[in-house]
Amino acid sequence: MKKRYIIPIFVPHLGCPNDCVFCNQKSISGQKKNITKEDAKKIIDEFLEEIKDREGEKEIAFFGGSFTAIEESKQEELLKLAYEYVKEGKVGSIRISTRPDYINKEILKRLKKYNVKTIELGVQSSNNYILQKAGRGHTFEDVKKASKLIRRKGFVLGHQMMIGLPESTRQDEIKTAKDLIKLKPKMVRIYPVLVLKGTKLEKDYQDEKYKALTVVQAVEISKELVRMFDDKNIDIIRVGLQNTDEITDPKSKESQVVAGPYHPAFRQLVETAMWYDAIVSKIKKLNTKVKEVEITVNPIDVNSVIGHKKENVKKLKDKKYRDESNEYLVEGVKLVEEAVKENAKIKQIIVCEDTTRTYEIPTHIMLEIARYECISVSNKIFNIITQVTNPQGIMAIIEKNAQDAQID
Repeated sequence: MKKRYIIPIFVPHLGCPNDCVFCNQKSISGQKKNITKEDAKKIIDEFLEEIKDREGEKEIAFFGGSFTAIEESKQEELLKLAYEYVKEGKVGSIRISTRPDYINKEILKRLKKYNVKTIELGVQSSNNYILQKAGRGHTFEDVKKASKLIRRKGFVLGHQMMIGLPESTRQDEIKTAKDLIKLKPKMVRIYPVLVLKGTKLEKDYQDEKYKALTVVQAVEISKELVRMFDDKNIDIIRVGLQNTDEITDPKSKESQVVAGPYHPAFRQLVETAMWYDAIVSKIKKLNTKVKEVEITVNPIDVNSVIGHKKENVKKLKDKKYRDESNEYLVEGVKLVEEAVKENAKIKQIIVCEDTTRTYEIPTHIMLEIARYECISVSNKIFNIITQVTNPQGIMAIIEKNAQDAQID
């Protein structure tokens, strides 16, 4: 499969008829001045110079603001420039992002003339009350009309939605996802709301009229939405705003983020949570007395399965988590054997699948543990999970009793 490369050109606030309560495009894009044809050409040339993959699919993308709402002459100028690269074979296609109320047949005719392939609509919510509170200046009817017209004219349709908008609830955001799915986009972006400096939302936040989502809350709702879109084979091309010098840790002096669920690896947090849920769900369905579970993971997914900073692994190690789940972990042949002899409440035994070559676990122990729920993992995964310097290829998760709780 050919690798795809996006050449991003930001057009902050040009043509946008509204200032949404959450929006400061110059902070989001990291761009302080409006774009010129010369600026755009320089950006494209620099990206093409950096991209050494001649076979990769390259696309020029006009992001930010509302592209189809800017002056027609400016649209023509930028599109004509981008189209030259398409005609020369240096770039395969063009994409734009815009508002749903700035799409009509004439606009689409102009975009088709310059070989624009993909149109992303800033939807944000399907609830008209929430759209009004956010200062969007359009309704969901505009979204439906624009989406249908875009698809009918042969463009690739993309949608952008937000979570954590003023007065929006989890139910509203799930309803938005359901409504977008009905409009059949090929791709979506999911953006948690961040409170940025210089926005109306910042004032509302300071006045305690708006409460931002926490990272945990944003991850929980995002993973539900990702599942919904995944189930319908809709490509989720971004979860969370891109990290820039301005969109960064609020503790940084340069950061424009005041509050909200900022995290430099937000998408990985969501995918990590989804993997954890999926693994636990699969294990719970194995209700026979003796179980051996093999977790096979595509190398691409290993980091998400392990978790950001080994989050999923730490759920087995962390004392706070063990206290919450009323469990503790023992490692090594001797400790596991003692737990078996003392009839401890063993919930699960984890064995390295490479025990026959790497570790020496006595046969009688292997026979004893066959009475319990057993999970077989690869040598690589076992070495990630283990807490000891010289692991013996076996560990057990044990349910605490009252005496254990006092000792721990």
